[in-house]
Amino acid sequence: MKNKAPLIVGYDAKRAVENMTGLGNYSRYAINILSLAYPSMQMRLYAPRERDNDRLRPLLSRDNISLVTPSLRLENAVSRAFWRTVDLPLDLRRDDVSLYHGLSNELPLTVKGVCPAVVTIHDVIWRRSPRDYFPVDRRIYDWKYGRSARIATRVIAISECTKRDLISDFNIPEEKIDVVYQGVDPIFTLPVDTAARTEIRRRYALPQRYILAVGTVQPRKNVLQAVKALPALPSDVVLVVVGARKGSYAREVDQTIARLRLADRVRFLEGIPFTDLPALYACAEFSSYTSFYEGFGLPVVESLSVGTPVIAAKGSCLEEAGGRGAVYVDPADVDNYIDEATRILDNAYTRKKLSDDGRRHVRRFSAENFAKATMAAYNKAIIDFCL
Repeated sequence: MKNKAPLIVGYDAKRAVENMTGLGNYSRYAINILSLAYPSMQMRLYAPRERDNDRLRPLLSRDNISLVTPSLRLENAVSRAFWRTVDLPLDLRRDDVSLYHGLSNELPLTVKGVCPAVVTIHDVIWRRSPRDYFPVDRRIYDWKYGRSARIATRVIAISECTKRDLISDFNIPEEKIDVVYQGVDPIFTLPVDTAARTEIRRRYALPQRYILAVGTVQPRKNVLQAVKALPALPSDVVLVVVGARKGSYAREVDQTIARLRLADRVRFLEGIPFTDLPALYACAEFSSYTSFYEGFGLPVVESLSVGTPVIAAKGSCLEEAGGRGAVYVDPADVDNYIDEATRILDNAYTRKKLSDDGRRHVRRFSAENFAKATMAAYNKAIIDFCL
């Protein structure tokens, strides 16, 4: 009896190579976990160009992972986009790929019929928070991501919220969608000891008590709610915001800080190493993540994984991410935020219970569950493609 041929899976690795946040982190996480869970599976990472990336480099040293770039050097963004969108399926045929996985919302336009194709759709944020996007970008995303979901053999949604949005916004059949929750990077599952906490406080001159908000300073992320609540909270509590700041919303946040005379109570940290995040979460009184809309809300899971409770927003997917380890507020109601923040800050028992409940809840977002659910989606895609 002949041995079964190894599964060869191609991955859209543009963001794994080039992006250091968001979709880049998800792509590297998926590649890392699947490579470890299924060492006999050959993983080919297709990217328009090669760039040194210290987060990806360790993965490329594994025997079952290889990086594939175009045979001809593509000198500009247009040619790279054309290869990734149109020409890539030629490489999939050449490499005898068993299945292709678009990790970041899109598939090549010409992939249909070449091999089974799975696409991960993270959210439809451009539809729920149009202020964060240019009109032309919203139209492009509607067409590109909507088409990818329609031509895919299977669609992976990163939450039940995203699944509902795909059904309602793009009329994707429910039976074609698999919900696969993303797990956290393994560094968030390691204990944060006293030495690490002391060092992170020293490195960033952190106060004894602070609230941590991780995310780009943009309208959807709603950091203004925490800023406006701060005057009603104990005067020794500082808000620490980790994320890029740009545009008119960042200026609005700065103006609000000045108007409320909070310059000494709000700190902004940009460009910090990813490896510093677990200790930053661990030292915080709680995390604040009251976005008006999210596709999943990974910072909620990161915070709960190190034992730090969260104030999150009602209305999208954050109840899925936080479970009983978070409290939920109306993202437009500052008084609601003040009440919940005061309850957490003033009551050690409340913090401990939320921390314990949160640690139990995030067990469902394990690497093992992610790997098994993703492979199940692959197997269904292969069967569906052959029917």
